[in-house]
Amino acid sequence: MKSFVLIILLFFIGNEVNGQNKIHTSDLSALKEKLEKEINSVRGTFAVAFREINNNENQIVINGDEVFHAASTMKTPVMVEVFKQSLSGRFSIEDSLLIKNEFKSIADESTFSLDVKDDGDDKIYSLIGQKRKIYDLVYDMITVSSNLATNILIEFVGPSNIYQTMRDFGLERIKVLRGVEDIKAYELGLNNTVTAIDLMKLYELIAMKKIFNEKVCNEMIMILLNQKFKDKIPKYLPENVKVAHKTGSISKVEHDGGIIFLPDGRKYVLVILSKNLDSNENGKETIAKISKHIYDYMIE
Repeated sequence: MKSFVLIILLFFIGNEVNGQNKIHTSDLSALKEKLEKEINSVRGTFAVAFREINNNENQIVINGDEVFHAASTMKTPVMVEVFKQSLSGRFSIEDSLLIKNEFKSIADESTFSLDVKDDGDDKIYSLIGQKRKIYDLVYDMITVSSNLATNILIEFVGPSNIYQTMRDFGLERIKVLRGVEDIKAYELGLNNTVTAIDLMKLYELIAMKKIFNEKVCNEMIMILLNQKFKDKIPKYLPENVKVAHKTGSISKVEHDGGIIFLPDGRKYVLVILSKNLDSNENGKETIAKISKHIYDYMIE
């Protein structure tokens, strides 16, 4: 009798899960229409890449292969490379680096410095001449988008190594060529670039614990969960929804991307990129609304 009841329960649970997947699949076109309506309501070019973890059929991609200036979204690939080299034994994540504000342009090797007024992290500038742990530099780079920490780390691990690691993971269109505010390189068109598809795949690999090992992925997720800028993907989501993400913002460009953890244990990856905006504030708000549409869809 107990076996019979168990079979019946499994039958209904299986049907409920299958039913949910069918509903999600059938509603994808309606969701895509909502997203496109949001995109078309503002001036600019957007890309969206959404996929539920462990349910590849539940995904939407809009302009997934469009190339965008990476802005600060490239800081996640930098973090990945730091952990990779630490695992290889080149250094310990607990080692320290000298804080400095002088870097070489990839255009002609002339030196340039960062302006504290253009940085999301002003505290680190008071530490110039002192040393800071590599882990702390990674944490600052992600959570407060420290440009100074980023340039120190890129110089330390080497942009060519970051570039190759992304290729090793099959992410051909994530290109980290240089540090932040290398104006001479920018004027020559030597920019860090990303696509929504490749950033989605990167976060998916982290979410599924497929980058290096589970411990490293958990460490990277914990850093991403402490992101201080919450006015895009997380803006309209409930507090019990956790978002491990990295934002990006420059003139006429707003990005956000990462892993969204739902209270019921499901998770999904969402990347939203934008460019050619007439207003950065409009770009942020559109990203927040797109995120809310996808969340509402996931919990229906």
